[in-house]
Amino acid sequence: MHTYGWTGRTVTIDLTEGRIRERESDIDALHSFIGGRGLGVKLYCDAIDPDIDPLSPENILIFSTGPLTGTGAPMSGRHAMVSKSPLTGTIFDSSSGGFFGKELKFAGIDAIIIKGCAKKPVYISINNDEILVHSAEGLWGENVRSCTDKLSSKGRVACIGRAGERLVPIASVMNDYFHACGRGGLGAVMGSKKLKAIVVKGDKKPAIADQEGFKKAIAEALRLIKAGPMSSKGLHTYGTSALVNLMNYMKILPSKNFRRTEFKEADKVSGEFIKENYDIKGHSCYNCMIACKHVIKTGALEGHEIPEYETLWAYGPDSNNADMDIIIKVNRLCNDYGIDTISSGSTIAAYAEIMGEDIKELPELVRKIGENEGIGKELGRGSKALSESCGTDYSMQVKGLELPGYDPRGVLGMALAYATSNRGGCHLRAYMVAPEILGKPKKIDRLTFSGKAGLVQIFQNEMAALDSLVLCKFASFAMSEEEFANLLSAATGVDYSTEEFLKCGERIWNLERLFNNRAGFSRKDDRLPDRFFENGGINRAEFERTLDEYYDFRGWDENGVPTQEKLKELGIKINIELIQ
Repeated sequence: MHTYGWTGRTVTIDLTEGRIRERESDIDALHSFIGGRGLGVKLYCDAIDPDIDPLSPENILIFSTGPLTGTGAPMSGRHAMVSKSPLTGTIFDSSSGGFFGKELKFAGIDAIIIKGCAKKPVYISINNDEILVHSAEGLWGENVRSCTDKLSSKGRVACIGRAGERLVPIASVMNDYFHACGRGGLGAVMGSKKLKAIVVKGDKKPAIADQEGFKKAIAEALRLIKAGPMSSKGLHTYGTSALVNLMNYMKILPSKNFRRTEFKEADKVSGEFIKENYDIKGHSCYNCMIACKHVIKTGALEGHEIPEYETLWAYGPDSNNADMDIIIKVNRLCNDYGIDTISSGSTIAAYAEIMGEDIKELPELVRKIGENEGIGKELGRGSKALSESCGTDYSMQVKGLELPGYDPRGVLGMALAYATSNRGGCHLRAYMVAPEILGKPKKIDRLTFSGKAGLVQIFQNEMAALDSLVLCKFASFAMSEEEFANLLSAATGVDYSTEEFLKCGERIWNLERLFNNRAGFSRKDDRLPDRFFENGGINRAEFERTLDEYYDFRGWDENGVPTQEKLKELGIKINIELIQ
């Protein structure tokens, strides 16, 4: 099959039988679901019963690239992973930057489907058309940095640390040392298959359908990125740590497990503080001119990566901690063990509230989570399980996934986006902070639900499509769906209007929703923790009315189930009786 943008090659690796099978990618699935997240979701829903145990051999784990991955489009080095989350029980995708995705695409792969479970630990090597399964008994027990060091001569490495090996439900899959498919516990799914790592090397550059059109689309994208203050200056200079002082000023920086909406010592964990007190250098993912990540060049913490905003928040204000050195050390530990920093930090904050005292030994608690020992066993299960086991309601989560560092009481569009997210409490399904706080693409009133129902579902559709290209989310700070559609059309030779691009995102969102419906999720799960409705917080009646409006915009019934008419419109075929 001759394709442009896509490679046309899907690989299934059965670890139980030790069998590798290749087939042509489904062209209709590529056109309708784009790639990355969308392709992974389509492949997963076609193959797996929603009642599957995420850690059973019958579950599958998918790595996928997008039609823009590795093409030369700005910020196009990403890949996606899809499976069912052992933390939330929802269908779950996660994406990561770095260089692993580009290498996977250069090896000529749209998707890898991992099924079964090896008898003993293994790793997979991919060198263009050669795919082999090797013993990983010499790697099992190693953390991420050591494992990556030992395999990096063979190509780019994605691996799990000891947390994934021990099936910790908040375990991540790490690539290029500190890039993470972090949320939802996909590292535990990988560990359940006794798959330690995938190392990949390729030299097949993806073919472009319209070279001249693609060059023009790239030039326009670069122009917009250079013209955008966030993309050209803020993120380059500070990374996402630039958000700390702004969120604190707006009183939406949660502290002490969301008991407060600001942090008195926010300046000590801010981007400005980092810039003044650490000698840092920028680090860029494949073909990215922003270089938002930073690494410490000199001093006692030389070589340590600077934490992202969410990590600074989770182990800083949310944990009532203003020691930047501790946060940097904890971040390195989380990356090395392969532990999600949002879920672990938020769970520790809930634990502190349960115990009635601040937690001082943060690095030791992280180590215990990674080793799955002592109190770490409870913390590694996430804040919902921890809170329930203690008979409290201190878990700040939606659908079992811990909320990130934007207080929904001060950004009501974000509140609705959290509640309706298919993968649980997540800011990246629809980053409503962009219009409500940053004024991108235009500033809107953050303290009203008016107009938010329709806007949230549009943002969700756009992000689903963007995750399927797969481009970095920061591209949306400068570019719109028009630029994304132009890049996609030129790369693939398939004519995508902006409307069809968004329609693909809507199709992906609805298919995810259907899977969750069949797994038992409904309106009862589209909720926020009670804390946010108390003491003059969010008006519950207004929230419920807005949720009704959201369902109406979506074409869903009052229980949050897509109607037959909506499924027909999107070309999704499923027996609606299965979810009623």
